[in-house]
Parts: sequence; structure tokens; C-alpha cells
Amino acid sequence: MTGVLAVLEQFEGKLHGMSYEALAAAQQIGAELGQPVYAAVAGAGLQQVAAAVAAYRLDKVHVVEHGLLADYTADAYTAALKQLIELHRPAYVIFPHTYQVRDFAPALAASLGRVLVSDVIAHRVENGALTLVRQLFQGKMNADVRFEGDGPHFASVQAGAFRSENAIKAESGGSATEVVTPVLEASRIRTKPLERFRESQRAVDLTAAERIVSVGRGIREVGNIALIEQLAEAMGAELAASRPICDNGWLPMERQVGSSGQTVAPKLYVAVGISGAIQHLVGMKGSKTIVAINKDPEAPIFEAADYGIVGDLFQVVPALIEALKK
Repeated sequence: MTGVLAVLEQFEGKLHGMSYEALAAAQQIGAELGQPVYAAVAGAGLQQVAAAVAAYRLDKVHVVEHGLLADYTADAYTAALKQLIELHRPAYVIFPHTYQVRDFAPALAASLGRVLVSDVIAHRVENGALTLVRQLFQGKMNADVRFEGDGPHFASVQAGAFRSENAIKAESGGSATEVVTPVLEASRIRTKPLERFRESQRAVDLTAAERIVSVGRGIREVGNIALIEQLAEAMGAELAASRPICDNGWLPMERQVGSSGQTVAPKLYVAVGISGAIQHLVGMKGSKTIVAINKDPEAPIFEAADYGIVGDLFQVVPALIEALKK
């Protein structure tokens, strides 16, 4: 077995933002192991997304096309990707750690008698062997994980662990593509997709946001959330929160960042009134630039911040909004 295969996620012809991070991870691992790198994308009507993937430096892009893959189901994706992996026999299979991947990837690995190492934050290659790093106890400890036996070996990468901008594009002409048509039977797909739930359409995917303004318990009361909303609007950013804000019902749970919420890695993360508990830091430490606003100079958030403002948020935030509007 040889090669590193990045399995990318798409919806309605557009790649999920974390797919580019999985692509960057596969390219880095492949280069360090001296192995070819491939990508796979599954669905139906994938001409546009296949072209987007082929723009990156890859040995081949596998376009897994079938009418039964038009709407995601765990059974269909597992069966289709299992056939692809058995055909091409890659040594490593890399996924983005998305909600969809969490749904089907463990079953895919198990169907091949393997395990999935999930939520990987880093890697290294020693003596030609790959070591993966993942966190334990809500980020308080890191564990080294090594594979034993023959591949394929499966892993998913945490948001922000591998920067999407580090994915290398093809120098000219784009990568070769191969259309694969798996053998699928409708009778073996137990889930019957219906119309997408309206709440899901309105749900916030913070992992796709380039700028996030996040608020913590320093906001004091629910009525003051409007001030942070104004800052987010002025910045063109998504509004997020630490767990206490969502537990109190001041913002919906879909906006929670942290170990029990979403893991994000925007280009800019502004933490307002957030002390920086480890549970929150786990969810945002992969951000490219972190700005913290807190009146406590000893707040742990400043250890993770690139820029810190020690001051009363009720004085700092209005001044920022005024400056941004200018």
C-alpha cells in the first residue's frame, strides 16, 4: 500500500472549508513520507467541485459519482468509499473532522477492520513512520498515536490544525481526474433523506467564518449582548460565545465555541470578556490571529492572544465600533 488519500466533503457543488485543511494535511504528510497524494470527493454532478480540487497539486483526483450519493447518507458514503479504498489501496486516508465525517468515517474504518484516529492536531514523521498527536481531557494533555499493521490507516484533522492556505496548488494544467462509479443498491441504504430541516438551514457554521467576535460572562447581562452584536456587524464577523453565555440562553447553542461546542480557526478571533478557560481555548486556539479584551491582566486568554487589550469592555468596544465605522 502506498499513497495518502484526502477524502473531501462537499455540499451542492461546493467544498466544505475544512476540506482544504485536510488537503493541506495530506500534502504535508505525503511529502514527508515520500508518498503520492490523492484526493476523493463523493456525490453527484461533481464537475464544478472536481475542477476546484484538480487545481491543487495532487497525483490524481478520484471523483466518486452516483445518483445515490446526491444526498448524503452514511450507508452510501461508507459503501462507495470502501470500494474506492479497496481498489486503490492507499496507506493513509485523511478526513476533515466535520459533523458528516464523524457520522460515517468510524463505520468506514471498521468495515475494513481498522480504527479511526479522530481530531488530530499535529503530526511528525520519525524514521519513515507517521506519528499523530491528539488531545485528551479537554486539551489538558496531548497523546502520540502510532499505527500498527498494514494500512489503510484512517485519521481526521481538527479545524485549524492544518491551515487551508498551506494547501499547494498545481503549477500548471491542474491534476488528473478519474471518475469512479461505485456499485450501490438502494435497498441497502437504510436512511431515506428528506427535505433539509429548516433549523439546519439557519444554523451557524462557525467553522466557515473568517472573522469571529466571541463574548463571555464579562458581558454581565443579556441586554448587553447587543453591544457585541454591533461590534461583530462592524467587523463583518460572526457572533459566537463561551459556554456560560449559551447555558444561560443568551445566545443559541449553535454559537458556542469550545470543547462542548464548535472548534473554529478563523483568520481573526476577537474574545470579549472571556477569561480563557481551557475548555474554551481548545475550541479557538487554532485561530490565525487572536485579540483579547479583558479587564483582568492575569486572565488566561492573554496567554493565547496575539494582541491583548486590558480594559473595561464597555469602554473599549464602543471605541472600536466608532473607529471601525470611520
